Amino acid sequence: MILVINKNASEKEIEDVKEKIHAKGFEVHESRGLNYHILGVVGDTSSIDSGLFQTYNAIDKVIFVQEPYKKSNRLFHPDNSVIKVGKETIGGDKLAIIAGPCSVESEEQIVSIAESVKKSGAGFLRGGAFKPRTSPYSFQGLKKEGLELLKIAREKTGLPIVTEIMSTDFLDDFVEDVDVIQVGARNMQNFELLKQLGKTNKPILLKRGLSATIEELLMSAEYIMAGGNDNVILCERGIRTFEKFTRNTLDLSAIPAIKKLSHLPVIIDPSHAAGLWWMVEPLAKAAIVAGADGLIIEVHNDPKNALVDGAQSIKPDKFEHLMDKLKMLAAVEERAI
Repeated sequence: MILVINKNASEKEIEDVKEKIHAKGFEVHESRGLNYHILGVVGDTSSIDSGLFQTYNAIDKVIFVQEPYKKSNRLFHPDNSVIKVGKETIGGDKLAIIAGPCSVESEEQIVSIAESVKKSGAGFLRGGAFKPRTSPYSFQGLKKEGLELLKIAREKTGLPIVTEIMSTDFLDDFVEDVDVIQVGARNMQNFELLKQLGKTNKPILLKRGLSATIEELLMSAEYIMAGGNDNVILCERGIRTFEKFTRNTLDLSAIPAIKKLSHLPVIIDPSHAAGLWWMVEPLAKAAIVAGADGLIIEVHNDPKNALVDGAQSIKPDKFEHLMDKLKMLAAVEERAI
């Protein structure tokens, strides 16, 4: 339920409304903009008579939200959300570029790539320390050692680090050491993990599941936000279809769809979508034109010998070339990198 506040309402009248909402056992999500002031009533409001709030002079209109997601709903927050990560932001007029290897392999590797992508204009460093793999016999990542190597790369370059959490086992380490905690596609509906992440104030990069609908993605974001953490970034990384030529099928239509339904930033992962390095550039460019708030791109200095996903990783020189193209496209879209 959305309560639209009268522009002439006093703070005392607004507080009276909030007290009434709390007395009914619901949460209040308040949002103020230049031309609006709304109170979102969070909870099962199906039993509330809309006439209850229409008796208050402070309320202009009562709107019932039909969608099951509330806090991630644009009705609750008409302006686009901008997530702060240290001195960087995700969302807004500046595009966020996250780049780095799929997996951290050594100090020399991660530091070298971090320095390279920063020089090309990336604002964040990605790298997997804990790796979810289809086969239990495949390389699973360096785990805590990988986190330490990411911290070294951050210290040397200043780039905030983005890495994937697999479970709550190392949650304290992630909260302390990681700038943006990534939830992978396979964990998008790991609701117990999402609940725990909701208790933190860390930015969460939430990837769309292998066959998840947009509504299911937003409901997963709702789990995090319902816990009190509004710092959620959504990531489209391709969905599973009948097509076998590419690793997944990149759903570019998800960008405008999510933008219409939600205020949360949207990042595109062209590397995992295609699974082919030569498709990364055209898909990345298409994503920017479609309205994405940024990209997460896999960059490796030696893809042929990469321990994970070398086939979808581009080399640093190709990343530099791509960044030059993206800067021009960003300008066309009245945005910056």
